[in-house]
Amino acid sequence: MTETPGTVALGDTPLTIEDVVAVARHRASLVLQPAAEARIAAARAVVDRYAASEIPVYGLTTALGAGVDTRLAHDDLVAFQRRVVPARAVAVGQPVATEIVRAMMTVRAAGMAAGGAGVSPPVFKGLVAALNAGVHPLIPGLGSIGAADLAPLAHLAYGLMGAGEAEFDGTIMPAEAALRAAGLVPLDLAPKDGHALLVANAFSVGHACLVLHDITRLVGWLEAGAALNFEAFRANLSVLDDRALAARPAFGQRRAAERLRQLLADSGLWAEGAARRVQDPLSYRCVPQVFGALLHALDEVREATAIELASSGDNPVVLAEAGLILSHGNFDLTAFVLAWERLGQAMVHVATGAAYRILKITSSGFSDLPRFLTPYGQSRTGFATVQKTVSAMEAEIRHLALPISFAPLPAADGVEDQASMAPSVLTKTAGIVERLRYLVAIELIAAAQAVELRGAGDLGRGTAAAHGFVRRHVQPLEEDRAQGFDIARLAEALVGTDFDPR
Repeated sequence: MTETPGTVALGDTPLTIEDVVAVARHRASLVLQPAAEARIAAARAVVDRYAASEIPVYGLTTALGAGVDTRLAHDDLVAFQRRVVPARAVAVGQPVATEIVRAMMTVRAAGMAAGGAGVSPPVFKGLVAALNAGVHPLIPGLGSIGAADLAPLAHLAYGLMGAGEAEFDGTIMPAEAALRAAGLVPLDLAPKDGHALLVANAFSVGHACLVLHDITRLVGWLEAGAALNFEAFRANLSVLDDRALAARPAFGQRRAAERLRQLLADSGLWAEGAARRVQDPLSYRCVPQVFGALLHALDEVREATAIELASSGDNPVVLAEAGLILSHGNFDLTAFVLAWERLGQAMVHVATGAAYRILKITSSGFSDLPRFLTPYGQSRTGFATVQKTVSAMEAEIRHLALPISFAPLPAADGVEDQASMAPSVLTKTAGIVERLRYLVAIELIAAAQAVELRGAGDLGRGTAAAHGFVRRHVQPLEEDRAQGFDIARLAEALVGTDFDPR
């Protein structure tokens, strides 16, 4: 819950996706409210009682994984927690982006504040202090199977304990030095703290918040690109008629069509006889259905992510009101990742439609415009070779959407024999979004060129705004030039801009 423009409050209400983005990307600070501190204290009292009684509790008085059958001596409880962290810091590969580390730290703090972790208050406050001070342990990006993000979270905890490396103020240095520079001290773990830092899906859920924010922003531009292409193609707008769509109201299609009608408000395409064909190719005709499927998939992903932000997936979970600690499988993200896999596949359909519309608008046989949209004839290349970029992006998106969430090989001597592969699902979805952004940039550029070649001056309110945005970043293509720079420049502009049809 955002408290002031520069702060996000951890208290009575769950964090939102926008809250996580504010902390991760805009360096908002987490502020602890009394309600969160009270939940953490109440849960910790239950942990302390169990530890004193030596009741068997996974990760508190027993070892972890295949070692669940091993009881810990009372004088080994703290030392065991200190061993837990480095033993699971097994991730490899290049470090993930700082914004992902910050999102991960934010989500882990939110999960602890929900009360189910039983973390000690000093460790919880140490995590929040490091986040607010800008101490970011280096987290290798490969090695988590999503049965809780043990490896990435272990690297996070390792850095906060003063080991490994961390980034602070733009410089990578030994983690202990980063903490010292920020005026902080390494975490001093108490019983259960090491396990509490690791046994969550904060890496996946934090990344999900960032990717979802990017997708949500991109949807407006995808719609603008399609609508501007409708103008350029002189497509038949009967496909947006709500009476036809209501005859079979598939998920999201009426909502998608309404958004497109708003973009095309006041367009000359609504006039009788303005369309060039009675019926257009499917990549134009089925835009409401395809975009509707995307909107529906986005709704499901948003709900799945919000559930994770509002909950405690810790195992075992501390139920403070009942005074219990219970083992369970709530860390399993099967439902969450299936929603994300479905969203990836929905984006494939959107990407394929965009690619085909680009090919159609640049083809004189379909568009009745100069071939490859060049005003100087066939001695010029125009958009011909851009088609190769379109083909490459669409193929890579299709590849990235292939499922990876089927359970991997069993680990921990066969005890951990099912997992969601959530981190990999989010990584590949982020890759889809990046490539889809290039595709929509190309569709916008090509459609703007086609509109001008056709001489259509009666654009809709939204499509005129989209055309103007393109022209503020990319000049019309006259003589051949290196268009890769145009595409990259417009795609970068889309990253930080919500589409405003006014």
